[in-house]
Formats: sequence, C-alpha cells, structure tokens
Amino acid sequence: MLKNKLQKYNLILASGSPRRQQFFKDLDLDFEIRLKEIEEVYPRELKAAEITDYLAALKASAFEGELQPNEILITSDTIVWHNNKALGKPKNQQDAFEILKSLSNTTHEVITSVCFKSTSETTVLNELTKVTFNELSDEAIAYYLENYKPYDKAGAYGIQEWIGFIGVSKIEGSYANVMGMPTDKVYEYLSKLA
Repeated sequence: MLKNKLQKYNLILASGSPRRQQFFKDLDLDFEIRLKEIEEVYPRELKAAEITDYLAALKASAFEGELQPNEILITSDTIVWHNNKALGKPKNQQDAFEILKSLSNTTHEVITSVCFKSTSETTVLNELTKVTFNELSDEAIAYYLENYKPYDKAGAYGIQEWIGFIGVSKIEGSYANVMGMPTDKVYEYLSKLA
C-alpha cells in the first residue's frame, strides 16, 4: 500500500540492527541499507529523549552532502531510561547482569528516536514506552544471559525474547518501540510524504 505511494523515493535505512531491518520488511517497504560507523557520544547534560534525539540526528549527519534529492535517510537510536540514567548496550556479561538486576521489580522507560533526513530537511520524532518487570531471580537473569546473549541491546534485554515472556508484567505504549522502532510513527510520517 504505502510502498506504491513512495515509489518516487529511495528509502535508506542506516541501521545494522536485524530487528529494525525486519520492521521495514514487515511494513512492506522497499529500502536499502547503508551503514557508517559512528561514535555514539552525547553531551552529559542531555536527559531521556534528548539523548536519543541527539544520537539519531548525529547518525544522520554522517551522510551530510551524500544524499540524492529523491533519497530519505532513516536513522534511529534506543535507550532504556531508568533512575534518571541512560542504559545503553551492556559492556560485558557482568554489566548486563547488573543492568537487569536494577530493572527487576521496577518500571523503566524505553525511548526510541527516529531521524528522517533528505536533501531539504531533517525531522526527528521519538516514542516513549513504560515497561514494568516482575522480580527477576539471579538464576533467571543468568539463564537469560547465557542462552540469549543480549549484548547488542539497550538495557541488556529483548522484550520479544524469553526474558520478556517471563519477566514483563506490564507495558504502557508501543511494543514495537521497545524492540527499537516506533513503527506506527514511522509509517505515519512516511504516509504524509506520499
């Protein structure tokens, strides 16, 4: 449906995330993948969505001067915001364990920002989802880390995996957003271009 309306555009997804790539396939969009290594560093004073907005725009800025008039570049960034602190991807197994232990029996926020960049404009939007975890035993955390190795995921977990099935008691907002892409907002934005 939307794919036909967007035929005059070339969508470029600048993400190595298999989940984000799958979302675009599932939205039935034609796209290409273009990657650049970016050091994801942000000013310390930024909080919550300011961080993801900044990083999504930073990733897009790496393509400055390279886009053709019919191209729309899409970048994104996700963090877990908990206790007034951004939790990104864990550094190692111990870090992942401590992150999951801190999320146990509490509610945290998952924030994803998406940046749409063309030769004429740059737009950033974001989505916030609240996720509540049951109490997670040390055994459950260790089992999850050993079997699923979530070291490429913000907050050290994937909600679509085992830990999400046994650990998440409540979710307020977009489920897809917790997986790294607020698909409804992306679809809505692209629909307006068509």
